[in-house]
Amino acid sequence: MKTVLLLNGPNLNLLGTREPQIYGSTTLADIEKHIAALGAQLGVAVACYQSNSEGELVGRIHRAREEGAAAAIINAGAYTHTSVALRDALAGTALPFVEVHISNVYKREAFRHHSYLSDIAIGVIAGLGVYGYEAALRFLVETKAV
Repeated sequence: MKTVLLLNGPNLNLLGTREPQIYGSTTLADIEKHIAALGAQLGVAVACYQSNSEGELVGRIHRAREEGAAAAIINAGAYTHTSVALRDALAGTALPFVEVHISNVYKREAFRHHSYLSDIAIGVIAGLGVYGYEAALRFLVETKAV
């Protein structure tokens, strides 16, 4: 069975209580449980990981390649707009990925409009709420990216 890495960056562990007017009330645990169950229905395993540390996220991307992950769904949080290290890890491992943002970053502060990841992602989903994770997984499976 192929594996998809579900990677979440800083502050996403606060989902459910963090700015619910922007991010909703669904917790990260709820998202992970739903995506893992959906993956099982679609015939893929989902490995979930969250960290507030840039270096830990980079290390997890490296391990994903070593483990043979087929693709990733990545919500890098604030690191989307700041991390050349995450970009280099993704480019260096050639791990195909979909970039996900719960909020529509283009309706927010100007600094959120730039992503260091988007131009190397196979797709970008923004503003669909937590459904964006499901859409990303379905896209990966239906397009045979995994």
